[in-house]
Amino acid sequence: MISVVGEALVDLIAGPDGRTFTAHPGGSPANVAVGLARLGTATALHTHLGDDLFGRFLRDHLAAEGVPVDLLPARDPGTSVAFAATDQDGVAAYDFRIGWDVTRIPAARVLHTGSLAAALAPGPVEAAMDAAATVSYDPNIRPALAGPRAAERARVERQVGKADIVKASADDLAWLYPGADPRERAADWLARGPRLVVVTLGPDGAYAVTQDGQVTRSCGPVTVVDTVGAGDSFTAALLHALDRAGALEHGSDRPEDLVAALDLANAAAAVTCGRAGADPPTADEIDYGKFTRTGGEVPGDAD
Repeated sequence: MISVVGEALVDLIAGPDGRTFTAHPGGSPANVAVGLARLGTATALHTHLGDDLFGRFLRDHLAAEGVPVDLLPARDPGTSVAFAATDQDGVAAYDFRIGWDVTRIPAARVLHTGSLAAALAPGPVEAAMDAAATVSYDPNIRPALAGPRAAERARVERQVGKADIVKASADDLAWLYPGADPRERAADWLARGPRLVVVTLGPDGAYAVTQDGQVTRSCGPVTVVDTVGAGDSFTAALLHALDRAGALEHGSDRPEDLVAALDLANAAAAVTCGRAGADPPTADEIDYGKFTRTGGEVPGDAD
């Protein structure tokens, strides 16, 4: 069981006319929980939802996906909303109306968290990270809601030090460390305590570093409708594959486990880019078998 802590919200995505918006379930942690459930990994989402139209919409969506929801106590009564518009390449820009002021998070053995929840209420999130045996963390920086860069950098570095597995995007690192080499920053984060740091590189695939070495996995051509939720699909598939290989809680010294996990994660992100909104794939949609040792085929090029 992977317990996911963080925001669930509604993405209102603008159409080509900029005037018509379509509602999609969203929120990075909620997307990860749905992605895990669709791949067949048991999960639960600890979040805040209001008793309102959007809150009921999200409850119905999560129930249909088989994701149990633990509603956390919070002072804000409403359900959060993100407005999104995409550019000519399908890359989304966001404008948030979010409330996340939870005061208590239950203990979990295996925990995934990050994103806005870790930025807006770091105290409860960090307490949950400290209590968990295994922690996955995705900072998922949102500049529109970020505080001063130096303060955000200090917070993220502190939270990286509490995690076992860290996934970040090249955009996250570019905002936190302008002009820095993402591989150098990943190595610095690894030295702070995690056993695995993964950086997604958009169309160039993903880079991972452990104490035993580093690997870059490419991804094939991707048809982009929009990039909403692609990073969350990547995270879900990465955790799912590591869990299936027995490498999530206990670690692994087998490089093939990490290679297969990165390939599966790249494939999951590619599927999500090819359709509107945060819509992660099922195992059937990404042919899970070919990304396992028993499947025989491990695509991509390792460094």
